[in-house]
Amino acid sequence: MLSRVADSLYWMSRYLERAEHTTRLLDVNLNLMLDESPISAERRWQRVLQALGKPKNVEWTGEPYALTQALTFDTANKASILSCIIAARENSRHVREQISTEQWHRLNSLYLQVTGPEMEHQRQSEALVAGMSQPSEFLQSVMEAVHQFQGVTDSTMNHGEGWQFIQVGRYIERACATALLLQAYHVDLWGNTERVVDGNEYLDWMGLLRSATAFEAYCKVYTADLTPDQIFEFLLLDEEFPHSVRFSIDSLQCALEKIQGDSGKSRAETLRRLSGRLQSSLNYSSVDEILNQDVLGYLSGIQAQCRAIHETIYELYVDYSIQAALAG
Repeated sequence: MLSRVADSLYWMSRYLERAEHTTRLLDVNLNLMLDESPISAERRWQRVLQALGKPKNVEWTGEPYALTQALTFDTANKASILSCIIAARENSRHVREQISTEQWHRLNSLYLQVTGPEMEHQRQSEALVAGMSQPSEFLQSVMEAVHQFQGVTDSTMNHGEGWQFIQVGRYIERACATALLLQAYHVDLWGNTERVVDGNEYLDWMGLLRSATAFEAYCKVYTADLTPDQIFEFLLLDEEFPHSVRFSIDSLQCALEKIQGDSGKSRAETLRRLSGRLQSSLNYSSVDEILNQDVLGYLSGIQAQCRAIHETIYELYVDYSIQAALAG
């Protein structure tokens, strides 16, 4: 596969996953505003920014609607929902011949929805959510569109090398996002084991699970008994839940092995070692072992290993020299 094609498919998938994750965080925390105090509101929205990697030039000023506007429509912020959708659509345009007509129509429809003239007023308004009659409907529509695109991708695209690069982009982004989400909640959930649990904290636990689409899935495994350690174990180590870090890394490893098999790259040993080491650390660790060590360091290590995997993917499949390609 041409390196430019692999690059565009990979980033198309990463940008859509990032847009869906940001949309979900905003939707969950806007709904939690109905049951929060001023102190808990401050803490929650600061966590949102931390869970999104503290985007540049975006700060919490005490106005959730202004923050939502910046994270949704501010194109100066490259991590905003609008910026991610625009970037995903541009990457898909570069590989129009590699994706199905249904994929293109779904993604192009989403692009037109968020850039159309009917959204111009909201993009320019400082009171985005306050000025919209149904803010959750808009956020839900974006999430549903991304889910539809992923479903259409799986059902209409040949599951060859191109599809595998889409899986790599989706799951490396998801693993980083879930690890960063757990890191943002660490101080409040696992940093103080002697705290007295109150009603707001219970809402925070439920909000964390909903931020990863995990509330119902968690309840099926642990019932409705919400405890920080079980939440941590589920979102980090569950092997069957699609948004857990372990599931994401397992899926990433599976896609990388398929790509390496199809492309016949003899230089892929470094990538195989990096991804295999991360997979093993999740598959053979217990939640007690992790919680008894530096949790923040462990989660930061997952993100660092994902960055190393990303860089190695680029070196191997995208930004390689002619000499390296000829060498196999």
